[in-house]
Amino acid sequence: MTKEKVLVAMSGGVDSSAAAALLSRDYIAVGATMRLYTNEDIGIDSRTCCSLDDVEDARSAANKLGMEFYVFNFGDRFRECVIDKFNDAYIRGLTPNPCIECNRCLKFDSLLRRAREIGCGYIATGHYVRRRFDEKTGKYLLLKGLDQSKDQSYVLYGMTQYQLEHTLFPVGELTKIQTREIAEQYGLVNAHKPESQDICFVPDGDYASFIERDTGRSFPEGDFVDMDGNVLGRHKGIIRYTIGQRKGLGIALGKPAYVVEKDVARNRVVLGNNEDLFTDTAAAENFNWISGQAPDAPIRVRARVRYNQKEQPAVLYPESGGRVRAVFDQPQRAVTPGQALVCYDGDIVLGGGEICL
Repeated sequence: MTKEKVLVAMSGGVDSSAAAALLSRDYIAVGATMRLYTNEDIGIDSRTCCSLDDVEDARSAANKLGMEFYVFNFGDRFRECVIDKFNDAYIRGLTPNPCIECNRCLKFDSLLRRAREIGCGYIATGHYVRRRFDEKTGKYLLLKGLDQSKDQSYVLYGMTQYQLEHTLFPVGELTKIQTREIAEQYGLVNAHKPESQDICFVPDGDYASFIERDTGRSFPEGDFVDMDGNVLGRHKGIIRYTIGQRKGLGIALGKPAYVVEKDVARNRVVLGNNEDLFTDTAAAENFNWISGQAPDAPIRVRARVRYNQKEQPAVLYPESGGRVRAVFDQPQRAVTPGQALVCYDGDIVLGGGEICL
């Protein structure tokens, strides 16, 4: 029986390398690293998850496993779909999650199309999620990773039925410790490589400086105002703030102050108390239902409004034009436009969309 080919997205990290090792048992596994940018392109000189060192770590793992290995240059696509959208979102007062766009546009679109072109029936990634085929509905399900502390389903809500049909997640049933043990068993160079915590193209976490450098624009100072519009002081450029922020405001009011709104049109940052950050409603647009079909009535869900949040009980109301509205049982803190509202039924990911309030 001829083995099927699978193209493994290898970042140079331990998760994708262990995924490749597992797949090499039952498939003809082919390794691929996506070249998304050079450090010179984005004006940095430090190690990131897409650095030359990481490409070589991926190549080393593929060679150790006896796999073919490719480097695909998706720099133009990454610029268009991720970096430019990231910059534009911050300029419009949003707080984006570029990992969501990278997965949607690069891994499960561009890379999947390339895989099919070279005769691979599947792609595979090192994400801590699971997929399952539901015989009753004839649909593929996306489920949270078995290791809840490593679950990455929040950033994969945009997946379609076609993408799930042609994607494998070999480490979704494992813990991180088990993944490292597998990499050790196969003698992979990155078995104990530390995880990358930052956005890959902003490794120092200074988003504002990156945006200014990348766009060639500067963002003027403006007013800090209270909830009634009274001027409290001056801010250093609206892209430097996000909803819920307390530290780094550079203003002393004699009591804790939090960013509760960014008024881009008037270049104002609205400050308030912690209780001003709570709301029981979140609206989202371009909501992707993983089943491919929206329900025709409100449904009970558990939902997240940020990556590391525990799911919260809510009622989800489908609306026209791909919008939804979630009404939570308890008010949620710092629901932030640009982040994602992702909804679950137990471990099953129902879908998600961009919070627009």
